[in-house]
Amino acid sequence: MKRFFFSIISTITLSAALVACGSNVKLDEVPVESRTATSVGSAGSGASASAVTPVEIAGSNNAAGGPVGVAKIIYFDYDSYVIKPEFQGAIEAHARFLAANKARRLAVEGHTDDRGGREYNLALGQKRAEAVRRSLGLLGVTDAQVEAVSFGKEKPAEAGTTEEAYAKNRRAELNYR
Repeated sequence: MKRFFFSIISTITLSAALVACGSNVKLDEVPVESRTATSVGSAGSGASASAVTPVEIAGSNNAAGGPVGVAKIIYFDYDSYVIKPEFQGAIEAHARFLAANKARRLAVEGHTDDRGGREYNLALGQKRAEAVRRSLGLLGVTDAQVEAVSFGKEKPAEAGTTEEAYAKNRRAELNYR
């Protein structure tokens, strides 16, 4: 008797699963969308053919990108997050700029070369970004103005496996927002 009920319940469950997996979508009949040149404005048609508003990347404000003539990339030695003495002047200039412009925000992006594992490089990139953030903090920049993030080896500045390429990838970039 138990075997009979088990067989009926199993059959009903299997039938319900097969019905639920069924689909009435016809895969052979793919909808075709017309994409002719008339839907995209041609180069000579002017601005009236396009509803897209152009975006201005570089504004007229010279101070928008931080202090003028100051390096925005801090380079590091292999497997290190110690800021080299030659970049102290650049960090001091950025700190003066941020102290004078309290409304400005800065993202410090830490990067590494592609040697090492993903997790290790993310941690090293974060340490590099945090080292720059702490240096700016010691020079009077508030924590609310600076954000430290790591990209690890995900965004190389230069592709390649030479020491020159590796050296350019071991960096912290200062990007104003």
